[in-house]
Formats: sequence, C-alpha cells, structure tokens
Amino acid sequence: MSRSLIQRISPFFIARIKQNHKLLRSSSYSHCYSSSALHEASSESSESPSPSLDAIHIADNCVKRMKELQASEESSDEKMLRLSVETGGCSGFQYVFDLDDKTNPDDRVFEREGVKLVVDSISYDFVKGATVDYVDELIRSAFLV
Repeated sequence: MSRSLIQRISPFFIARIKQNHKLLRSSSYSHCYSSSALHEASSESSESPSPSLDAIHIADNCVKRMKELQASEESSDEKMLRLSVETGGCSGFQYVFDLDDKTNPDDRVFEREGVKLVVDSISYDFVKGATVDYVDELIRSAFLV
C-alpha cells in the first residue's frame, strides 16, 4: 500500500520541484540568485557528477550563516548542514535541517566557499535542483529550500 502511495505522490513532487526551479530562474528572482552563483554552486559540488540542474544550490545567505555557525562552534570538527526530507507537514513531507560532522556512504555532498551541504540519497530525489537559502525575518530565522 505504501509503495502505491509513493508512486501516486512522486509526480506531484517532481512537478513542484521543477516549478520551484523555474521560479528561481525567472527574472523576478534573478537579483537574488544570479545564474553565475547557481553555476558556481553546482560546479563546486564534490560528490555529484550530475548536471547542474540536478545539483542542490547553496545561496549566499546560507553560506554566510553556516560560516557564522561554524565560527561559534567550540569543537574542532567542521560542521556540515544536513538536509533531509521526512514524512509530515501539510503536503505529506517536511524539510529537516541539522548540523552534522560526518557523512554516510550514501550521502551526496555539495560545497560552496568551504560550506558543505549533505543530503542522503533518498532525500536527494525530492530536492535535486533546489536552492537552500537562509532567511532572517522579524518572525523567524530559518534555512529554507
């Protein structure tokens, strides 16, 4: 039963991810996410041999915040941002961000300016082509996909 549910939901999420990717590439967001920055992020991905459309892009604000977090950590281990997709939320899935200091054999690692983003192989299928950003607003501060 759960397999058929995944088969029914997958096209919806693939369409939403493609829609988000098109939105990020549209002119209304070009001032925030220049194509050169997206190309730079995808060319620096260390584990993904896939084309840049499948890479996970790391926005400038995300890089800045991760460097702040790394500087505030007392341990000598360099922390990486781990992104995973779990069940829950309004659409049936939710993004979970954690700081991690190790990778697993099935992880994909994306790097920009020394900041590493780690995504497990199952979650990668849901977020490939997306951009990870950090927003700091009056009501919240959070990493976003």
